[in-house]
Amino acid sequence: MADARPVPNILDLADVTGLYRKYADDLAAARDGQRALLKPGGPRLRPKLDDIEAELTYLLVRHHRPRTVAEIGTFHGWSTTWLLRALRDNGEGELRSYDIVDHARRSVPAALADGRWTFHHGDVRQAALTPGLIDYLFIDAAHTAPFARWYTARLFGQLRPGTPVSVHDVYHRRRAGRFSEGRVVLDWLAQRRLGHFTASRAAAPAQYAEILAVRESLGLAEPVHQGGRNPMIFFRLGGN
Repeated sequence: MADARPVPNILDLADVTGLYRKYADDLAAARDGQRALLKPGGPRLRPKLDDIEAELTYLLVRHHRPRTVAEIGTFHGWSTTWLLRALRDNGEGELRSYDIVDHARRSVPAALADGRWTFHHGDVRQAALTPGLIDYLFIDAAHTAPFARWYTARLFGQLRPGTPVSVHDVYHRRRAGRFSEGRVVLDWLAQRRLGHFTASRAAAPAQYAEILAVRESLGLAEPVHQGGRNPMIFFRLGGN
């Protein structure tokens, strides 16, 4: 009988803590920059990403050095600014963002956006996306099972092997909801025996606690944005 257990994800806790240590100084500066954006009188960003998942996004973009990042779902641009900051610190790469609302156009600072950001206003399902040219895919949009079925069918299967992917709002609880976006994504991964990483406090409390400890040891414990669920998952699509 074939082994049905998921193949371990390329990203694991040792990788994550190693990235925190490798980029500790740059991450500290990035956190300061993001915190400054939230000061009174600053852009109206309305953060949705919690600190750890935002930091992991920054660290993975630094590590993988993607030429093209696709962001599906911007809202007011909090995730956008983290992605742009990572590309800026890499010194290369561009971000292409898609959303049916254009709040981010008015809130993402020009200093981060200029020369590296293109915003597409409208339904991403109608956009001229070329999945094969995406080097990092970030999804935080319509949190419905039908939308998840669309992007797992139309995007995931066309990404190059090894492409890093992040999907938000999967693990608010220990398990993804039965009819949720997260359930669709997790089932898609399980069918292909692909693992994933999460820092969700509910679903992976030991990993969450270890990351907190590493952040504390590196002087990165002070919150940027209040929130602690960290429901995002991180994975790579088959291959190396």
